[in-house]
Amino acid sequence: MSRDRINDICGRLPGAEVSDPWGGGHDAWKVGGKMFACIGAVMPGVSVKTDSIETAQMLIDAGVGVKAPYFHRSWVNLPWETDDDELLYRLHNSYRIVRKSLTKKAQSELDPFD
Repeated sequence: MSRDRINDICGRLPGAEVSDPWGGGHDAWKVGGKMFACIGAVMPGVSVKTDSIETAQMLIDAGVGVKAPYFHRSWVNLPWETDDDELLYRLHNSYRIVRKSLTKKAQSELDPFD
């Protein structure tokens, strides 16, 4: 997995936009102005949102990811070595979680997903 691969996956999601809000080479992917994935400037891998602190901890305990620095405890950082299917699932799930948190109006303005 690489920054380019993750950016390619995220860039295909309806309404997804990338920015570098802190400068220094971050790729922060957002939908409706809310972040669902972030590639840091220094730490290798991608940070994604999970549905709960418990899910994030389970992934950390299972060795799938590590605590995502600077993020809420419901986020995990997946290393570049993460299995492609797992990475794709986690990126899409993070996107779904954030998309579902948007207002109904904002959701209705996005192309369908799934």
